[in-house]
Amino acid sequence: MITGSIVALVTPMHDDGSVDWDGLARLLDMHIEAGTAAIGAVGTTGESATLSVPEHCEVIAYCVKHCAGRLPVVAGTGSNSTREAIELTEAAQSVGADAALLVTPYYVRPTQRGLYEHYRAIAEAVAIPQILYNVPGRTACDLADDTVVELSTIDNIVGLKDATGNLDRARNIVARTPGDFALYSGDDPTARELILAGGKGSISVTANVAPALVARMCEAALAGDAAAAAEIDGRLAGLNAALFLEANPIPVKWALYQRGLIGPGIRLPLTVLSERYQPQVIAALDAAGV
Repeated sequence: MITGSIVALVTPMHDDGSVDWDGLARLLDMHIEAGTAAIGAVGTTGESATLSVPEHCEVIAYCVKHCAGRLPVVAGTGSNSTREAIELTEAAQSVGADAALLVTPYYVRPTQRGLYEHYRAIAEAVAIPQILYNVPGRTACDLADDTVVELSTIDNIVGLKDATGNLDRARNIVARTPGDFALYSGDDPTARELILAGGKGSISVTANVAPALVARMCEAALAGDAAAAAEIDGRLAGLNAALFLEANPIPVKWALYQRGLIGPGIRLPLTVLSERYQPQVIAALDAAGV
């Protein structure tokens, strides 16, 4: 079981939108040094929606090869097509990813039975450990708690990334799933409370720009040190808010650019952070000391 801070890693790009492989290497090295627990490659923050399928698979393979066992790699392999999700998950397994993260099928609005069968089909087709991902604010598809509980009995479905921000639901899932089923926060503002309620870590956007702080916050919360976790979380609060002033990953990519860690590249239909929000992001970075 992976525990702690899992960074939802951005995909660096050049001005022309091509993948910046040197920039990706720099980010991976930074997280290895900063105490990040694992790399989340090509999820929402990694612009999975704007990468082609070959690029998607290539970025995952690059992360696995560069990390070389120093950090686990959780590969984003979800799709609104079950067949495509299986193909992406097979590709991630073939290059040595440690686990797959599978977002709920977006746009098609399946029933709960459809969601169960979708995830069961992927789990039966590919042996890699799989983490469910519920983010209804982006997908218009909510994976119900009862469905999560049902899926948690499948051997290689090992966890859930919960980006609802609903702590009552998180507590319900912890109480009703097996002890080896890991609940991860997908919502930075409530990550500390979710971990203290029995979660195993955070798959974090904020960890892109404050990896050491997020790692320390997760470690404190996992140890049950509520006071220490709250102190660190207080330093991160402004940053957690500022990184969602526009749709993720727009603000976080701009913040990394301001830190000189990546170039400004981002793919349409995503655009560079609006000028009116830029001072707020800079202020939040300064307040967090990053």
